[in-house]
Amino acid sequence: MVEVRSIDPKKYNITLAQALKELDEFEKPVWVDFVKTSAGKQRPNIDPDFWYKRAASILRQIYIKKILGVNKLRSRYGGRKKRGMKPEHFVKAGGKIIRKILQQAELAGLLEKSKTKKAGRQLTSKGKQFLEDLAK
Repeated sequence: MVEVRSIDPKKYNITLAQALKELDEFEKPVWVDFVKTSAGKQRPNIDPDFWYKRAASILRQIYIKKILGVNKLRSRYGGRKKRGMKPEHFVKAGGKIIRKILQQAELAGLLEKSKTKKAGRQLTSKGKQFLEDLAK
């Protein structure tokens, strides 16, 4: 049996992004081409498949870490902000894109809100099965 963790993440995320593109619940919003992904970025992302690649990456992170919330994912996708002559410092990613992807994954039945003491979202059995089937 092939596990999601043992596969090259880049290849797996591209495969998962293609599979998510075929689902009706995952629809790229119109505004995504005009917004930056973080306050640390200077321009919006120009990749036409950015939405699906980010969704694939988020689902893979939730598979690996079990339960993740929006704030942890904002830290995960954040980066350095250039401040001219001053030293760079870390800035979290924007939360709207991450929140919207999590909501779409919930509608698709891949995620659910955590029922344990730890807050966040976790994969459903359907979501685990979906990710493991693509790993084969």
